[in-house]
Amino acid sequence: MNPNTSTGSRRVAQLVATVCLVCIAQLATAAQQEGGLYIAGYEFNFEQAASRGLAQNPNGRRFFVLTLAPNAGALMQSAPQSSITLRERVIRSNGVLLVCQRDIDRGSIDASQLAPGVVAVRGFPPPGSNAIPPGGRYFPDENPNNLPQSNEALRRLRATCS
Repeated sequence: MNPNTSTGSRRVAQLVATVCLVCIAQLATAAQQEGGLYIAGYEFNFEQAASRGLAQNPNGRRFFVLTLAPNAGALMQSAPQSSITLRERVIRSNGVLLVCQRDIDRGSIDASQLAPGVVAVRGFPPPGSNAIPPGGRYFPDENPNNLPQSNEALRRLRATCS
């Protein structure tokens, strides 16, 4: 202990440390209560990824289904009724439907034809970019409620969409 440190300063430091620990514990608890990320890409189609997410996240645990361009037909307004029914079931079960902004930018997915509630997600910004504030996890205009709280799931999501 530094003899020059006042009792008040120590108390403030202890309070700040306690608040930080509580915040970290809350994030960890939230991440544990959150389901995983299921990707409809080249190995699994939308129906397989969504069905797996539903099966592994009962009782309304939030989970994420990322659909890459080759499978995006299931997320379009013009999708077959079976895809629409499954999409609606995912949303009712607290699932979040995602596509990569990269696929929209490349023209592989027509954003104007996406079903309501589908969220476009960006990948990692290029090296040296300040698009995500230092120490941050999200782009300033992103809604964190639409993205995983788990660092691993968010990293996997951004890596897939990069």
